[in-house]
Amino acid sequence: MVNIDTVYQRVLALANKEQRGYITPQDFNLFANQAQMEIFEQYFYDVNLARKTQGNDTVYADVDDMLEEKMQIFERIDNPADIALYQTDAISNMPILPNFVYRVNMVYTGEIDGGDPLVLDIPVDPGTVEPLRVKCEILNTKDFLDCTLGSYLTRPTPSRPVANISNSVVICNNGTVIGPTMIVYFRTPIQVNWGYIVMNQQAMYNNLSSQNFDLHESEETQLVNKILRLAGISIKQTDIMQAGQGMDAVTIQQQPKT
Repeated sequence: MVNIDTVYQRVLALANKEQRGYITPQDFNLFANQAQMEIFEQYFYDVNLARKTQGNDTVYADVDDMLEEKMQIFERIDNPADIALYQTDAISNMPILPNFVYRVNMVYTGEIDGGDPLVLDIPVDPGTVEPLRVKCEILNTKDFLDCTLGSYLTRPTPSRPVANISNSVVICNNGTVIGPTMIVYFRTPIQVNWGYIVMNQQAMYNNLSSQNFDLHESEETQLVNKILRLAGISIKQTDIMQAGQGMDAVTIQQQPKT
């Protein structure tokens, strides 16, 4: 995680170098959360680009591996006990994804092999009629309906289930409508906060009420640059905004995606 006070002090030092303006803790927290979400959302597009290019055998210098390391912070696996805590849809009685679920990666259905919640892509057990836990193909609503209500040749089976996520409701079908037994997803980053107490009319950092950035340590420089750009727009200082944009561009060039 990136220490929020370190970022705030760096932003203040750069923005106030020539007495251009003071960034209040309230404004900084708004800018900080905006910057964090910009960086987080960009990961998904960067992974798409990185996987279109040939990687290398050096893990610490492979773009795809570096992005995976940053995204693993947010990846979560919810099993039946976790899914049971979700709210359920009143009509379908299927689980509703909580607000902290940002993007669903995989949905599984079926039974658990030997109680192991992490066994994935298990083949059909010859001694049973039903398969064990199987990965669902996630379809949009139109394709889901076409698949489940269409020709018998395209309808889902226990070994080839499908899933649909509409209005945050997760529905699976393996020949019959069932619920998921495992959901793999990326959670939403935790909201950051530079907490403070007022002493001698000055805002002093309070570690107990603060929340650090929920990003990989390597993102500290990019956070400073993005917050500086947002602060420049807010206090109407074009040079600060341009400085932040310029430093952000340099950082992007140092982190090639293709």
